[in-house]
Amino acid sequence: MSRVGKLPIQVPSGVQVTVNGTEVTVKGPKGLLTQKVDDGIIVKVEGVEVILDRATEQKRHRAMHGLYRALINNMVVGVSTGYKIEQELVGVGYRASNQGNLLDLVLGYSHHVIFDLPSEIKVATRQDKGQNPIITLESHDKQLLGQVAAKIRSLRTPEPYKGKGIKFVGEVLRRKAGKSAAKK
Repeated sequence: MSRVGKLPIQVPSGVQVTVNGTEVTVKGPKGLLTQKVDDGIIVKVEGVEVILDRATEQKRHRAMHGLYRALINNMVVGVSTGYKIEQELVGVGYRASNQGNLLDLVLGYSHHVIFDLPSEIKVATRQDKGQNPIITLESHDKQLLGQVAAKIRSLRTPEPYKGKGIKFVGEVLRRKAGKSAAKK
């Protein structure tokens, strides 16, 4: 049996989990999330726990068991505490500012990059003197948050020689040595 799949999901107070056929809905103080579940996975709410089981021992059902448990757990954590991602702009002249959910980035191109964020994501930017600009993204939806953060990072991926670009705070980049002078 799947080691991840057989772990019960603890539902904190203030969070409501409902199962309607193959659709699981999780409602909490931060928002509402829904997830369709494969037919071979059985979801049961027992008190303050959500338990997932599989109908058969088919390879596909065994593969889906741990996946759906992790997805539903991410939904429960998201609507109760939420998720947060911080990104750092490394480079001379790189700046970030926001007006509501409109993110304005200066990344060394000949124009500003305007990025319109979904309404489920809250954004904040800060620029401390002598420090790199920081973009903070917060949401209750882990999948959407990761997708948007990856899209922002792809606007200027960090290069390996000087490390310039958009990187996650705490991310360790693989650096390369520059070209060395020819020996005579």
